[in-house]
Amino acid sequence: MPAAPAFSRRFLLRRASNRIVLVSGGLLAAALVLTLVSLAWYERREALLSTFERSELLARVLSDHATGSVETSSLMLRTLAETISQQSQADPGRLQPLLSNSLQGLPFLRSLAVIDPQGRVLASSVHDDVGHVIDLKRLGPWPAVGAERLQSLLAGRGLADLLPGPAPARVTVTMLPLLRQVRTANGANLLLVALINPETLATYQQLTMAGSKSIAALMSYEGQVLAATETVSVEPSARLLTHPIYTDWLPKREHGSYVGAGVLPGEQVVAFRVSRSRPLLVSVELDLPTALQGWRDNMLWLLAFGAGALSLIAGACVIALRSLSVRESARQALDAAHEQVAWRERELQVLLKSLQELVFRTDAQGAITYVNARWEVLSQERAEQAIGRHLQELVEPAGRLQVQALFNPDDRIGIRTAAITVRAASGELLYFDVAVMPLFGPVAGRNTLIGFAGSAIDVTDRTNSRQRLQQQLALTGVLLEMSPLPVAMYDQHFNYLSLNQAWEQFTGLRRGDVIGKPLGRSLLPSDAAQHREQDRKLMAQAKVQGMALGGQLRYEAQLMGADGQRHDVLITKVLVPDENGGVRGTLCTLMDVTEFRNAERATREARDVAQETSRAKSEFVANMSHELRTPLQSILGFSELGLKKAREHASLVEMFGEIHASGERMLALVNDLLDVAKIESAVGIFELERTDLRGLVQQVLRELRPLLDQRHLKLSLQLPDQPLAAQVDAVRFSQVLRNVLANAIKFSPQGGQLRLSAERSANGEAHLSVADQGPGIPEAELEKIFEAFVQSSQTKDGAGGTGLGLAICRKILEVHGGRIYAENGAGGGALLHIVLPPRSSPDSQMGSF
Repeated sequence: MPAAPAFSRRFLLRRASNRIVLVSGGLLAAALVLTLVSLAWYERREALLSTFERSELLARVLSDHATGSVETSSLMLRTLAETISQQSQADPGRLQPLLSNSLQGLPFLRSLAVIDPQGRVLASSVHDDVGHVIDLKRLGPWPAVGAERLQSLLAGRGLADLLPGPAPARVTVTMLPLLRQVRTANGANLLLVALINPETLATYQQLTMAGSKSIAALMSYEGQVLAATETVSVEPSARLLTHPIYTDWLPKREHGSYVGAGVLPGEQVVAFRVSRSRPLLVSVELDLPTALQGWRDNMLWLLAFGAGALSLIAGACVIALRSLSVRESARQALDAAHEQVAWRERELQVLLKSLQELVFRTDAQGAITYVNARWEVLSQERAEQAIGRHLQELVEPAGRLQVQALFNPDDRIGIRTAAITVRAASGELLYFDVAVMPLFGPVAGRNTLIGFAGSAIDVTDRTNSRQRLQQQLALTGVLLEMSPLPVAMYDQHFNYLSLNQAWEQFTGLRRGDVIGKPLGRSLLPSDAAQHREQDRKLMAQAKVQGMALGGQLRYEAQLMGADGQRHDVLITKVLVPDENGGVRGTLCTLMDVTEFRNAERATREARDVAQETSRAKSEFVANMSHELRTPLQSILGFSELGLKKAREHASLVEMFGEIHASGERMLALVNDLLDVAKIESAVGIFELERTDLRGLVQQVLRELRPLLDQRHLKLSLQLPDQPLAAQVDAVRFSQVLRNVLANAIKFSPQGGQLRLSAERSANGEAHLSVADQGPGIPEAELEKIFEAFVQSSQTKDGAGGTGLGLAICRKILEVHGGRIYAENGAGGGALLHIVLPPRSSPDSQMGSF
């Protein structure tokens, strides 16, 4: 992304000073790092937000199911209570079949029973329980007359497990009692007991969580675990009062999500929802490393509920409709008195007001006679405005015939369903799943259709999500087809499943001739064996990591292309898991790297030639420098002898002095050439040791003190109080200090001042700077003076020098991993900076150059 700005910056920085280069480069690097960190954080946040949304949706579905199960059980108990309250006494003979028939269509109930105050079972849907006397203390306190109470989880399968005696030491099978106290016509109090099967709730949780690594637990307000998925290791009926949901969230929040402690050990992504009408809550948890697995592997995980979620919701609707049907059947057996019917309708209205679904009733012609409070939320109209209207008037024109068929009086179908679309006042389209059931009643002695009862579930979010998912899948298919990389997928039997256009272009084969056929038919036996071996490695890797994570493998090979030539390709294979955790197939991607490999081989050959040339040059310079030293020593020796012999002849002294000075300059040049050759050749060895730079600075200053005194220069030395440690070769680094300080002394005016300072920078680097009051360096030459045989135009005044000193300093510092650069001081003169990198290890390091 930042390629173009980076190129522009590099172009401008080459024309700027070295300091601007460093500052700009640092800012660019910091911006790049900040961008990468921000992107990584954003991806992580998106992964957590996706997990929160999914977990909250699961918690809502499970909470609604648990609430619906308890509410249905409550509805059944109220219906039975109405029947019993009208009897003068509890007749077991009449109650027994009524209880047995009431369980039809309610798989989540184990049994229904009527118990007297002494604990005797008067009637039960389980015939063997009749006549038993149970321990009422274990069942819990009775609710008030006409009230209900959902008790704590009990050990056992039925009332037979509540007989007097010690409670089981270990809970294996549990039941959840729902109690309602009723008073008969003669004033006797009886207890209605509905034993809810927690295993059914756990099974529903397990089905809902299928395909997900999340766990779910249904708990009471008292922290008791009522039902949980199989992977939850908490014992049934265990209490989790230290769970953060109870300590930090309840009762202030009825639903929420967070990252922290949960039911399982470790950090979890937790979402919870409290039942809207019962003291229940559902917790859905996912291990945080699992939630972030896609983020770490740079993969996009798509979580789709699809047909499974639709089936679960449809199953919940069928259960609710069956519950309503059972309730209507029970009501038909009661007295049809108008006052009693009106009273029951008022009671039903209170219940329906709490439902999140739209519930309505119509007459035989389909005109609405009742809607619950949900109507006001969905239509923004009062419930009274819906009375007398037909449902088909509210839907879009395309669906009116379908809605009209729901209210066909001649159709004897029980439950009638349809999907409708309604346009809201804001213009937004709302989608509903509608279920309608005819109501029959006695009219003139005949069982006649008297109206329809129905419910509508708002599935707008689900429908929009499904449409977006379909669009995303279509987009994914287009992107795959447009991908320039050849992509193919094959099953476990190595038969092609799909491929893209780039694959056809690379291989020259058409997909119609390949799909369903085994791969590798056009490969050489050796190539086919190589690919089969890589497939086995990929499968073995997936078994070790877990099939749900998928396996990935990357390797290089040569394949025959459509042009008849063998191409170097980078092959990436990824296992694609199926919905059951198995392997659906293998996704294979090819990247043609033939040009890259050819360029790499050419680069390697050019590098070898360049290295050989550089080595020959360095050896030549080193050998010639050694050969030049021998005659120079003779010249210097005889010139010194001539100076001593010719003291009385001024002209000879001047002549031998010039010879001696020229010989010393020539020897310095040869020594510098030898230093350059040793650094560049393979014989130069640097011993890097942890050294306090303050000692080296003091040592070099002692050596150069005579030069300072000779030119009457003042030295300002600023060294830190703490050791300034760095990994250096003491001899070579002293040579750098000596060259830099000697230059500063040479170009400073008589009686001037030098400033040498050393410090530890914020990023841990050792930074030394030497400032003089000389003529300075032209801006265009600040970088050139570090090249071999180059001197500043301001110093070519006969001061001497070979132009190799600073070049040698830069090479020595490059070996140390440091740098040297120059700039002009604000008040004149030159300022040279020596920077050494931070060293984390105190061990000595050897390097050959």
